[in-house]
Amino acid sequence: MIGARSFLFNVLFYAWTGLIVILCAPLLAAPRQALFTAGRTWARGNLFMLRHICRLTYTVRGLENLPAAPCIIASKHQSAWDTIIFSTFLNGPGFVLKRELLKIPFFGWYVVGAGCIPIDRTGGPSALRRMIDKSREVLAQGQTIVIFPEGTRAAPGSHLPYHPGTAALYARLDVPVVPVALNSGVFWGRRDFLKKPGRIVLEILPSIPPGMPRKAFAAELEKRIETASIKLLPSRDGAVMGM
Repeated sequence: MIGARSFLFNVLFYAWTGLIVILCAPLLAAPRQALFTAGRTWARGNLFMLRHICRLTYTVRGLENLPAAPCIIASKHQSAWDTIIFSTFLNGPGFVLKRELLKIPFFGWYVVGAGCIPIDRTGGPSALRRMIDKSREVLAQGQTIVIFPEGTRAAPGSHLPYHPGTAALYARLDVPVVPVALNSGVFWGRRDFLKKPGRIVLEILPSIPPGMPRKAFAAELEKRIETASIKLLPSRDGAVMGM
């Protein structure tokens, strides 16, 4: 049954994505807020299908920890779900993403129009400077930045080395960084066809104010995200801890 539900979701996911891309193409010439609305509609449609087809729901905790002004959200990354959820409660987040995604037909145009921040992961210090400059522009336009410090998805219970980009943004942009923990990979794993029923928990942790030394910040960020994410993993009896 899980396989059949997952298959149906996958078919409808791509159909829904294609429909949004076609119908919203004229918005590429419209004000950026129109693209934000299209992105939120796409995200909510996917979450609706997950709920009603795969019986996979979610809870977002700690919304009170989000600063009123634009900030940087540094999130654990376990699943494609993580790229969907932030558009539902942020007003047009600017995602830091790998530059290769800009080459995808149509999608790359939306990414640029929505103010996302491409990063060349092989570009060295010059690529880091370009990312910082673009991030500064995004913040000035009132958008919150979303970055995944590990750079790619990690399996639940494990973590990859944190890339220096988040610490560089923190050091140069003088805004709070908000750590985010989650357990999405328990239900929708990396390259996993199956979407298991259950409830994903995304936890917004208290922000780290600007001003810490860069190395101390990097250590504190990793400690907060990884500690909180471990607490959200299932216990031996199958219950999700922290629920």
